[in-house]
Amino acid sequence: MELRALVIDDSRVMRNMVMQNLRRASLADFEFVEAEDGVDGLNKFNSNDIDIIFVDWNMPNMSGIDFVRKVRSMDNTEHVAIVMVTSEKTMSKIEEALDEAGANAYICKPFTAEELQKKLEKVIDGIQEKQEKPSGFFSRLFG
Repeated sequence: MELRALVIDDSRVMRNMVMQNLRRASLADFEFVEAEDGVDGLNKFNSNDIDIIFVDWNMPNMSGIDFVRKVRSMDNTEHVAIVMVTSEKTMSKIEEALDEAGANAYICKPFTAEELQKKLEKVIDGIQEKQEKPSGFFSRLFG
């Protein structure tokens, strides 16, 4: 399966680390778009072109959590998976991201390819199911 991923982190090293580990995890064939903060991420985000977003919490201009809230407030973004990849490890931050803001998964830094694989298997399966499901008129008739 091919997935187009938006990777948002103010650290180029961390963006490269996320992309490298995603390739190693072999969950999908990823095509990456990079952004250096939430504002840059919003400018590069198009719900028709992006399947999954990996976003850091702490960034200048717009934090990752504000980015998640902004994306989830848009029309036609429920099919886009959002994964927080952050050093924020408190339960309150995890709950805020997953329960309040609408992120689909939460991965704490530092992480390994194996951790990514384990945490993302269900998320990737969900994307695949949504992509295979017919949409529009026929899904209402036969779905």
